[in-house]
Amino acid sequence: MRNLQEQVKKFIEKYDLKHRPEIDALDLVSEIGEIAKEILEMSNYGKKEPKYRRELKSEIGDALYSLINLANHYKIDLKEALEMVLKKYKKRIKKGKSAKSESR
Repeated sequence: MRNLQEQVKKFIEKYDLKHRPEIDALDLVSEIGEIAKEILEMSNYGKKEPKYRRELKSEIGDALYSLINLANHYKIDLKEALEMVLKKYKKRIKKGKSAKSESR
């Protein structure tokens, strides 16, 4: 993860793509929406089982780039963030709940 974060950081610096974090957050939401739309199209809007199309890979890549960019802005180590969340989910599961059953 750290290598990916460094790779995105260098790319943004090289091509002068730095934005305010609000713009980065909106970009991430937009990319997630594109993933959802691609899955909808793959399933003919829920009329059939989704059939994989390579466009999904590209949309996930766009979202990952946006997420990494946002994390880098706030100096969040994504590996640490993921480990923290997995630990939290494990505690919830041990309590007999869904991993995502609790709000904050």
